[in-house]
Amino acid sequence: MAYTARELADKLGGALEGDPETIVTGIAKIEEAGTGDVTFLANPKYEKYLESTKASVILISEKQPAASRTLIRVADPHLCFAKLLELFLKPERQLDVGVHPTAVVGKETTIGEGCRIAAQVVIGDGCTLGRNVSIHPNACLGHHVIIGDDSVVRAGVSIRHKVQIGRRVIIQDNSVIGSDGFGFVPKEQGDYEKIPQLGTVIIEDDVEIGAGCTIDRATLGATKIERGVKLDNLIQVAHNVIIGANTVIAAQTGISGSTKIGRRCMIGGQVGFVGHIDIGNEVKIGAQSGVSKSFPEGVFISGRHARLHRDQLYVEASLNKLPALLRRINSMEKEIADLKAKK
Repeated sequence: MAYTARELADKLGGALEGDPETIVTGIAKIEEAGTGDVTFLANPKYEKYLESTKASVILISEKQPAASRTLIRVADPHLCFAKLLELFLKPERQLDVGVHPTAVVGKETTIGEGCRIAAQVVIGDGCTLGRNVSIHPNACLGHHVIIGDDSVVRAGVSIRHKVQIGRRVIIQDNSVIGSDGFGFVPKEQGDYEKIPQLGTVIIEDDVEIGAGCTIDRATLGATKIERGVKLDNLIQVAHNVIIGANTVIAAQTGISGSTKIGRRCMIGGQVGFVGHIDIGNEVKIGAQSGVSKSFPEGVFISGRHARLHRDQLYVEASLNKLPALLRRINSMEKEIADLKAKK
């Protein structure tokens, strides 16, 4: 597929600088692009590639410097590059419409128009699948699962009984939705009594769940993932957690039971949350933070013992000074000891 620079600028609503008839046939990173590729510059640290890149067209912000090649200036190069990826995307081969002969479908299950049910899928009794739902090989749905229109369940996913999935949800390979929450009561004998997990999981519309995630059902009520949430791979969401709308969470984060995370939060990788805390809307949390208490709306926190980011930066700067400070103290102690010895 080929486009002219003018066609791309029109699609993106950008301002064209350079040859409008430049032909674009591919898309690549700025440091790897070749002739015929379109690329983008969003991060200033990549400005060093502006002149050396072999890309034919560069998406660039309205404020960034000019270059000796064809440019398309846009308000948000990163966002526009994402839109271009859709233009050049080679779509994955879709599953065939219908139910594969090796799939097992339970009693009183409703399968909507245009659904694609692949080989070795197991669907329990009383499930409801909306229109155009795709269930990839070896996925397993328990009894009375609900999945909304246009959702995609990838290979090896397990969705346990009574879980509710909204519309346009994507669940990547080998995730488990609705497994038992981690609930045990210690007994006098030293062993544990398992707490029955009677609740469910509710995943609202337009959520994407990465590969290998686990989302536990609630003890009572529901673990809830609200509209537009995006979860990276290998994330653990414990029982009765609520994640607010349009929050994004990077890989290997773990969220303990009954924690509430607000709307539009941005959470880095390997963050750990204790249970029963509240995180406000629009909070940003740095990677590998340990979050042990509640935080209000709009703050940026980071650190092993998470605190306000500006305070964490001060702590880290102070730690870097400790070796020199200890040497000074040792020297002063030696001087004091010498003075005492002379008296």
